[in-house]
This record gives sequence, C-alpha cells and structure tokens, in this order.
Amino acid sequence: MNKPLILVAVAAAVALAGWGVWRYSHRAGGGELVLHGNVDIRQIALAFDGSGRVAELRVQEGDPVKAGAVLGRLDTRTLALQAEQAQAQIEVQQQNLLRLRHGARPQELAQARSRLAAAEADARRAEQDLARLQGIADTTQGRGVSTQDLDRARSAAQVALAQAAERQQALRLTELGPRQEEVAGAEAQLKAAQAQLALLQHQIDQGELKAPADAVVRSRLLEPGDMATPQKPVFALALTQPKWVRVYVGEPDLGRVKPGMAARVFTDSQPGQPIAGQVGYIASVAEFTPKSVQTEELRTSLVYEVRVQVQDAGDALRLGQPATVRLGQPAPTHPGAGE
Repeated sequence: MNKPLILVAVAAAVALAGWGVWRYSHRAGGGELVLHGNVDIRQIALAFDGSGRVAELRVQEGDPVKAGAVLGRLDTRTLALQAEQAQAQIEVQQQNLLRLRHGARPQELAQARSRLAAAEADARRAEQDLARLQGIADTTQGRGVSTQDLDRARSAAQVALAQAAERQQALRLTELGPRQEEVAGAEAQLKAAQAQLALLQHQIDQGELKAPADAVVRSRLLEPGDMATPQKPVFALALTQPKWVRVYVGEPDLGRVKPGMAARVFTDSQPGQPIAGQVGYIASVAEFTPKSVQTEELRTSLVYEVRVQVQDAGDALRLGQPATVRLGQPAPTHPGAGE
C-alpha cells in the first residue's frame, strides 16, 4: 500500500531538485548569472612590538585611520634614560679613540725625555759612587770601606742602570704611539656603544603603535595603564582595501565564471547603486554551501567559492553585509558607486 506513495515522493523530490537547478541557471535570464553572498574584509590584530605599560591610546571604535598614523604609545621613559647613558658612553669612547689615533702630545714626549735624562743622571751618579768606594777599598786593602757599603753602592748602581733602561723604552713607546691592535680595540668598543644606543632607540620607536594600512578601528582591546605585550592585541582593524564579496556557484554554472570577469554588486541598502567589481578567485575544490550564504538552492548542494573583488571608494560595504552579484551582460554602474 505504501510503495506507490514512496515512488510518488521520490519522483516529486527529483522534479523539485531539477526545477531548482533549472531556476538557478536561468533565473536571471539573458545569460546573466546572479549569485548571493557576503562582503568580506581582511582584519588585523594590532599589537605593540615591545612590552610595557600603555601610556596613550588615540583612537576609538569606528575611527578611520591612515597608514603610518600613531594609534598609541607605551611608557618609554626608562628606555630614554638608558639611551642618554649610552650616548654619554659613546662620547667617552670617541674621545679615547681620538687620543689613540693622534698619539702622544709634544708635552708628553718632552716629559718622557726629561724622565730619561733624570734616570741616566742617577745611573751616572751611582756608578761614580761605586767607583769612588771601590777605589778607597783598593787603596786601603779593604779597610777604608766596609763590605756592606760597597755592596749597597754596587746594588744602587745596578738599580739606576735598570731604571734608565726602563725610561729609554718608555720614551721609545711614546714616540711610536699606540699599537694598531689598541686602535682597533677602541674602534670596536665605540661600535658596541653605538649599537647599544641604536638598540635602545629601536625599542623606543617600538613604543609607538602605528597603523600598517588604511583601516577602520573595529575594537579597542586595551586601555591606558594596561600592560601590553607582543602577544596581546591592542586594536582590531578592518582594512578599507581590498574588499570582496564571497559567493558560491554551482557546478552547472562553473564554466560561465572566469577570472577577471566583470561583475556588479548590489546591496539591500542601495539596490539601485551597483558597485563595479571583477572575479578575482575561483576555488578549485567543491564544498557544501555554507549556512550563512543566502541562496535559493538546497543547502546540501556542492558549490565552488568565488571571490568578487570590488573597489569601494565610497566605503559603502561593511564586513558580513549580504550582497548580490550579477555576472554577464554588464550594465553601467551608478556614478561614483564603484569609482
């Protein structure tokens, strides 16, 4: 008894599915293909590159921002003091390097020569004292001078000669100037101090949060006084460009859609003002139609994703906004809608 009813139900389902496919392929008439979808926009989770306490935030939700605009700042006073310290260290290293490169001053050379002359005079006097005592000892058969005095004079003469030799070498080094290795070491120390200052300056620059592109602030996630880290977003931005409409096309109409194909985008808020666009991407893998897509076909139909790029100079499209895309037989767009 139920078998005829089942056959009727199956036939009705097949007829309904065929009617749906036929209507999907022909509902726009004249070769025009109508697709439904939603506006999609890239978003950015914007965070500081460094860590620290938020000192200032300059924008609110909904504010448009330009690329390079400063949106917020961290408290960088500690880094600024460290940078001043590094700058002072650089100046010290620069003066040290100049001293090595210029060598000894004339006054220093004169001082070294004077010290050598004094040491040589002391050596001559010590030798004379030793010679005099030695002469007395020789004439008196060792009775006129004690052995201890003679030993002390001999030691004093040796010390004086050694000091004169040391002064001679010191003068030689002063005339030659610093070694090449010493100059290279001073240059390396200067570069290290400069690199430290550059690092601190970079960290100070990271205390500014700049917009990477033209966008609109979707949400403000931190407030002044909060601690910020590179892992903690401060703002969520929606880019103003590029914008596209994500639509889905069934397999029977896949051959009618080509990359670069002209398109017109309609919205419920401005039905008579289409925005010009073009097909920018066609998926190579089929998928089940997403539940959010507003189509007249069965939700279980296999479809291919298509992205229609638009130039929304008037900023009329919003993220997630439903839109209708018409492909084929292009008609003039509303003046200024897509320019």
